[in-house]
Amino acid sequence: MPTPPPFDAEIERALERRRDIVVTSMSREDIPRVRALGGDVASLAPTTHWGFDRVDVVAPGADGHPDVPLVILAPPHGHGPVPVLVFLHGGGLIAGTAEADLDLMAELAHEVGCAVASVEYRLAPEHPYPAALEDVVTAVGWLRAGHGPDRLDPERMVLVGISAGGGLAASAGLALRDAAAPAPAGLLLMCPMLDHRSDSCSARQMVGLGSWDATANATAWEAYLAGADPTAHASAAVAEDLGGLPPVFIDVGSAETFRDECVDFASRIWARGGDAELHVWPGGAHAFDVLAPWARMSRDARRPRVAWLRRLLDRL
Repeated sequence: MPTPPPFDAEIERALERRRDIVVTSMSREDIPRVRALGGDVASLAPTTHWGFDRVDVVAPGADGHPDVPLVILAPPHGHGPVPVLVFLHGGGLIAGTAEADLDLMAELAHEVGCAVASVEYRLAPEHPYPAALEDVVTAVGWLRAGHGPDRLDPERMVLVGISAGGGLAASAGLALRDAAAPAPAGLLLMCPMLDHRSDSCSARQMVGLGSWDATANATAWEAYLAGADPTAHASAAVAEDLGGLPPVFIDVGSAETFRDECVDFASRIWARGGDAELHVWPGGAHAFDVLAPWARMSRDARRPRVAWLRRLLDRL
């Protein structure tokens, strides 16, 4: 196994203390346990500390697809239509809910002046590919058609995802491009899970280390793909052409499984003349700013997301 890069000291301490959310060497039988790690993720912070109104809505499915629940965090009445961050939670495509990481999204939305629409997409193995992708496309289409709360501006929509949600956002961006459907204004991908193959140098370096390793990754992808052909709409990294995407922001840790697939994804966007911003945080484990939001590097990592979103929205 290649020598792994060192963890940032604060992130390493968090890994030692937060064994409850560290997932390595996961098998199919461990999926219920991993789902339970999420526990009670509901928080009052978005509605109290950040002042959002919460609205739970359902995007109706079409052509036999099921309805898709969404959690909307909207600014109080009296605010004009604001941009919306359509958020896709993490959890390896086998865990997580629309409630997960809403604090992180509310903070980002508050800084930039946006609303949040968090999608309750279906999970594998009960609902393998393309269920989650279909749910995201349904939610995006419903919001884009102006069916959400009137405080949301459907013309200024950014697709945001963390971990599995980041990979799902990338795949949704490719699917919308290929269908010639209206594209989101941008894709904000936080430590995205882009490649089902898990054979990069960083994947081999981090086996058994960090908060999510190649063994857990392989189990999650197997559950999601369920034998399906891993096209770009399932595993974004296999796309032959990354041209024609909206502006993309990617951040990732240097000491995590997904590092190299994220660097490669950004490089291939640039090779097609696309717009991508990439940040690799030295010593960062997977989802380090969720693992240790108090760490100096975590606080540093949140600022470029705000800056990128502001520049993007200023151009619209």
